[in-house]
Amino acid sequence: MLRLIAPLLLVLVLGYLAQRFALWRSAKALDEQSAALIDPDLRPALQALAKAQGITMIRLYLLANDTVNGLAAADGRIFLTRGFYQKFRAGHVSADEIASVVAHELGHVALGHSRRRMIAFTGQNALRFALATILSRLIPVIGPWVAGMVTAVMMAGLSRRDEFQADEYAAALLAKAGIGTAPQKSLLAKLQALTGMAHPGGTDWLASHPATPDRILAIEALERRWGLLSQT
Repeated sequence: MLRLIAPLLLVLVLGYLAQRFALWRSAKALDEQSAALIDPDLRPALQALAKAQGITMIRLYLLANDTVNGLAAADGRIFLTRGFYQKFRAGHVSADEIASVVAHELGHVALGHSRRRMIAFTGQNALRFALATILSRLIPVIGPWVAGMVTAVMMAGLSRRDEFQADEYAAALLAKAGIGTAPQKSLLAKLQALTGMAHPGGTDWLASHPATPDRILAIEALERRWGLLSQT
């Protein structure tokens, strides 16, 4: 037993240190590649979100990246990529749809997903090591591969759960702000065209995000539960 516990503890420590280093490197890159995003056309929607949250303002940062994405840093800052912002300036995305992205990322911050993912990442390394050790004896050669696949599927499932939770947080915040959930759904419907990536309707066990139709259905279920249909 000790022969397994000692390496397992080492994996946990190394995994934690690796994750902390990755977070530091990510924060440093964000600092170097971003600047405050100040746009009068976005201000009313962002002010509505801030009022709904009971804060003075929401600071949004522009990240020098041409992909279409929004993200929340571990320190709570919300970023919009240059590619996404260009879609807004070109009229492909509305200010309320941008607000839905911000609300979603605020959900990740409020629900502590960054911290939870760090813990999960550390645990994933330990679990993969333990499973690989056991399975390599039961099914040689492919045991480590099976262990990696099992832990990857588990992490993907946790990520999809976080996305559903952030969507729910965003729906509640958008409703409270008077924006409603319609922009949230309309933006999700545009994702494939905006990103150029496929969003299949079926289940992908290794996908970090739920299928787009499933996310829209989940929001519509919230609308019925909360009586928000008049806002959509």
